[in-house]
Amino acid sequence: MNLQKFCVKLGIFLVLFTVFITPTITYAQQGIPAHAQWGKVAIKETHAKYPQAKILDYLYEGSEVVESATIEKFKLLLKQSDKEFGVHVRIKYETNTKKVVKIEFQETTP
Repeated sequence: MNLQKFCVKLGIFLVLFTVFITPTITYAQQGIPAHAQWGKVAIKETHAKYPQAKILDYLYEGSEVVESATIEKFKLLLKQSDKEFGVHVRIKYETNTKKVVKIEFQETTP
């Protein structure tokens, strides 16, 4: 009879563990998008190229796979003195190694 009670308690514990713990782990893993690391690179490199400008906002515009490379696309809104302008940032990297191949900047009107 003691073995039966133990098995019931173990079963209840496993059900509760699965119900309450597993979703928390799943949500935590989904909290950071895959492009976040490239967003940091886009902000850092834009700040280096435009050191006097303040970055007001940024938008992730998606990614594109070209052969063995991936291109992450961002648009940043900058303000320098009294001028606001946009900068499209394209980060091309080797998909397998994550090594940056090229970073391009193109200014636009906001």
